[in-house]
Amino acid sequence: MVATGTLLTLVVAALASMFMAWSIGAGSSGSTPFAPAVGANAISVMRAGFVVGVLGLSGAVLQGANVTEAVGNELVVGSVLTPTASTVALLVAAALVAIGVFAGYPIATAFTVTGAVVGVGLANGGGPAVAKYQQIISLWVLTPFVGGGIAYGTAKLLRNESIPERVAIPALGGVIGLLVANIRFAALGGESGRSLAEVGAAATPPTVLPLVGVDLGVVAVSVAFALVAAGLVRREISADATRGQRRFLLVLGGLVAFSAGGSQVGLAIGPLVPLLDDVAVPLPALLVGGGLGLLVGSWTGAPRMIKAIAQDYSSLGPRRSIAAMIPSFAIAQAAVALGIPVSFNEIIVSAIIGSGYAAGGAGVSKEKMLKTVLAWIGSLALAFGVAYLGFLGVDALLSV
Repeated sequence: MVATGTLLTLVVAALASMFMAWSIGAGSSGSTPFAPAVGANAISVMRAGFVVGVLGLSGAVLQGANVTEAVGNELVVGSVLTPTASTVALLVAAALVAIGVFAGYPIATAFTVTGAVVGVGLANGGGPAVAKYQQIISLWVLTPFVGGGIAYGTAKLLRNESIPERVAIPALGGVIGLLVANIRFAALGGESGRSLAEVGAAATPPTVLPLVGVDLGVVAVSVAFALVAAGLVRREISADATRGQRRFLLVLGGLVAFSAGGSQVGLAIGPLVPLLDDVAVPLPALLVGGGLGLLVGSWTGAPRMIKAIAQDYSSLGPRRSIAAMIPSFAIAQAAVALGIPVSFNEIIVSAIIGSGYAAGGAGVSKEKMLKTVLAWIGSLALAFGVAYLGFLGVDALLSV
């Protein structure tokens, strides 16, 4: 039987979590995936907000468990995320992200939530999870260089007049098909989910390469996905190059939106995971609830941020947008697989800037870039400090 006070705190924590999910849906997961597509005039702002909400919900349910578990159990050593601590962390993070949404600047949600959770955890007597922090910081630091670098190289490839678009873009479509074949989905079974390539290979006798330990069946299915994807993109490009580019860009935006749901839902509901022992709520139900919060946020609050990111950072065409979305999708899926909270603002903005510099830096606002980087760093430090002091204050009041 749950005590009345504990139950009330759990209700407040759940409400804070839903507000956080709305803020994320209105901000990073709702605005960033289709921002390049909007910048390339491939989809309208309002339609982008609607589609990204649906895809984000799907990603939350099918891929959200890894990051959710990491945020709830791996950021602080010790069982210190009590109902009160979780509520403080969620309220602080949600408030900061919401301020970013309404002010028109992309606050890095992963930075904010991570800082808030670590802040309340340490304030409540927990220890630092040094190994996890090393993983997280490594990904955060590498993302601008890897994402921006790949986007720059891809944009240069697409601008190379010696390589026709009917060859370059289908080849990129093949890369995306290869990645899609190896995405893991919880619904396909297995402890950490299984990929479409693994499911397809299961129908054939396992044949493992002796030195690298790779199942040839998985390789064959992955190659088949790549060839089919490349063929479909080539058909679209051959029929109408401009329309084909935009359709490919929309597919990329959809994949990134799906990945955003799988990653960002954990930032909203992760702090609630340690509290599930007190109430009979299974994790899948929690993922659905968080995904619905993302969907509502995308439908009601994302259009403003979509417009800000699409127009303020770079004047994008279809080719540069494609170049930005490919590394964004790859990095997002890597973060989901590793269970690392990642900022989609950081991923997308870095890729947009990289693709913009491939065109000589046209349309890239250096002032906006600097303000965004400062917002990322400031959001982490501010969330940590406010959450740390906030919990100490609330705990002192409750102890009186």
